[in-house]
Amino acid sequence: MRWPPYKHVFFDCDSTLTTVEGIDVLAETAGKKWRVEVLTNAAMDGKLDLEDVYARRLQAVRPTHDQIQQIRAVYKRNIVADARAVIAALHFLGHHVYIISGGLAEPVQQFGLFLGVPKQNIRAVNVAYDRLAGQWWQGSVNNHLPKQERYLDYEEGALTVSDGKAHIVQELLGTQNGRSLLIGDGSSDLLAGHQVDLFVGFGGVVERERVKKESPVFLQSPSLAPLLLLAAGPAAVRTVKDTPHEAVFQKAISLTNTGAISFNHERLNQKFQQAYQTVYPRPD
Repeated sequence: MRWPPYKHVFFDCDSTLTTVEGIDVLAETAGKKWRVEVLTNAAMDGKLDLEDVYARRLQAVRPTHDQIQQIRAVYKRNIVADARAVIAALHFLGHHVYIISGGLAEPVQQFGLFLGVPKQNIRAVNVAYDRLAGQWWQGSVNNHLPKQERYLDYEEGALTVSDGKAHIVQELLGTQNGRSLLIGDGSSDLLAGHQVDLFVGFGGVVERERVKKESPVFLQSPSLAPLLLLAAGPAAVRTVKDTPHEAVFQKAISLTNTGAISFNHERLNQKFQQAYQTVYPRPD
């Protein structure tokens, strides 16, 4: 049985492509880590609506522009294993890759570009700054100074509500053909699953019980490599043979053989296992 590829692959960012949550990084800088982490986890676990906590977290921290920009470096230092290699392999195989995040736009976009995702395929939350905060009068003549203007407000929209990511998926897909897949760790990702052909829950950073229980497929590995077998199909290993992408496929196979992928949908499980056994038959 054939496992068809998913041409359009959507990634969440925080706790999916990077092991940190950007807002929690800011909170730690401000000495309010515990307070904000509680709200973040409640929203990601589906216990609170994202729209109820988004403003509260940012108001509690009130970061400077410079602090927000520095999240990019933290993202890069804490990149999820094989994230960059997986995205490169997907591009090589002709897939379209996107990032949809409730994180802040500047660091998410910069991190996405580092991963090789085109800027037009990245969506996150824009914020406005109080231009009169900090040493604003020096900005025009001392561009090397840290940007001290503080957070003022955020742009409300689909990515600041719990069930909004589906609208962004729909917008990015437009009239394009091809099957779609979304991978993420949180409740907002799970809710967007109805807009794609396959939702994959990710538990490699944080294992959220609701996501694990309700995802058709769940990836429980600190590496994103096994996603390639779901997004491109087991047979894609033949296409990457003798290319720089073969190594990450081989890692995907190794992790899959040790239980990295689990299914809550029996028909999907049977379909995947049959396709997988065709390419990688297990010895009797």
